Amino acid sequence: MADDFEFADKGNKIIYETEAKGFNPGLIVLLVVGGLLLTFLVGNYVLYLYAQKTLPPRKKKPVSKKKMKRERLKQGVSAPGE
Repeated sequence: MADDFEFADKGNKIIYETEAKGFNPGLIVLLVVGGLLLTFLVGNYVLYLYAQKTLPPRKKKPVSKKKMKRERLKQGVSAPGE
């Protein structure tokens, strides 16, 4: 039994190896990239909402006469001048 506690009688100190305290570098990179991505997405959404309120609606393209004639023929209405 005396052999079990021999290290304590000689005054030997037990040294615990601990890693340097602080944030994990991988966690820091993940937080920075995630923060930038979140900022980008939220910013785009805010700009989208702002544009919806301030910009006028888009103008429709004028329909060509050829397409109008084709649509009227499909509906069975004769085009004027024929």
